[in-house]
Amino acid sequence: MYYAIMSQDIPNSLSLRMSARPAHLERLEALKSEGRLMLAGPHPALDTPDPGEAGFTGSLVIAEFDSLEAAQSWADDDPFVAAGVYESVVVKPFKRVLP
Repeated sequence: MYYAIMSQDIPNSLSLRMSARPAHLERLEALKSEGRLMLAGPHPALDTPDPGEAGFTGSLVIAEFDSLEAAQSWADDDPFVAAGVYESVVVKPFKRVLP
């Protein structure tokens, strides 16, 4: 089943994000290579694809896991969590309807 991992950043998280980004992307690439990643990306702080110094306010990952517990465990092990980027993380089952 798919799960949505919705993360909210702490204020002014950009420098923390940048330091943990390579390890964060490596884990997403692993999900992608396993065919389990539906989509992933950050929420820009401004209404533009490149918010510059304003940074990001959070992230969304939708990926396939065996269970809610497995998805939560994967989310808990995210390098952004270890680096203190996220203020909160919510993991919920996700049912794809369209497209």
